[in-house]
Amino acid sequence: MQEMNIAVRAVALPPGASIAPLYQGSNLADAYAADLPNARARELDMESLARQLLGSQPRWAQWLMVLRDAIVARFGIKTAKQMEGKPGKRIGIFRIYAVSDDEIIVGEDDSHLDFRLSVLRYRDAGRHGSVTVSSVVHCHNRVGRAYILLIRPFHKLIVQRSLARAVKRGFA
Repeated sequence: MQEMNIAVRAVALPPGASIAPLYQGSNLADAYAADLPNARARELDMESLARQLLGSQPRWAQWLMVLRDAIVARFGIKTAKQMEGKPGKRIGIFRIYAVSDDEIIVGEDDSHLDFRLSVLRYRDAGRHGSVTVSSVVHCHNRVGRAYILLIRPFHKLIVQRSLARAVKRGFA
């Protein structure tokens, strides 16, 4: 059996992503990519692909979310439970803003910041293609800027590990 390359790499913000107009003036903007592991992931609908990716968070990231919620609730920031319970189409804490054949945009708006996450699939790169996860955050105030300063290192690790786990599992 051929060994699968599950290297997650930092990449330039994709100009073709629907969130590209949000890059300028952002307080956090990053992108990570990995090769798709199989033909199934290449053809999977984007909502299912995103559910596999966003549901592949390591256990330590889930514990960090519990800690985050205990802290942010005191500042009037939405907790994960509050975000998950909001009406509308969602993937966990993420509101779905747009879905196309090869991209899904999720995110949330809050008093301290607005964020968007793009999961963009490229079918023509490599054997099965690739997927790029891009994040953009715009802070509204000092609380938002302090929040981003604190979570930035964890955000990067969570995105990288979640992407690697989804690829390793074949987005299944």
